[in-house]
Amino acid sequence: MTEYRLVEEPPAWQDYMTLRSESGLTPRSEEQARAAVGASWAFCHVRDEAGRAVAMGRIIGDGGWYFHIADIATLPAYQRQGLGERVMRWLLAQIAERAPANPYITLIADPPGQPLYRKLGFVSTDPSLGMVLRG
Repeated sequence: MTEYRLVEEPPAWQDYMTLRSESGLTPRSEEQARAAVGASWAFCHVRDEAGRAVAMGRIIGDGGWYFHIADIATLPAYQRQGLGERVMRWLLAQIAERAPANPYITLIADPPGQPLYRKLGFVSTDPSLGMVLRG
């Protein structure tokens, strides 16, 4: 059985870029990757026995009441092994331990992650709708 280690810090920016692109998330530039790993409220990643970063997730927010979970990514060969859930549970525990009472926790749920997020208690924001400004 493969041993995985949850690391309570961001991966290297290069690993961040690899995890995003190989897991199917939109690729980001080096500048964006460096900012993401350096400016998150909480960040963790998972390493396999060989030391390779194979999963990650982070929280962005103000540290007061608003927390947005982002960049939940697992390399395809490591999916369906509970690593995404492990990352999510660690992130949610960080909010529970460090944030003031009554935090507002959001995420954008792409179809592959929706079952996990529902399992963890996330619900649709109906009648509100998530929106994006492109460009």
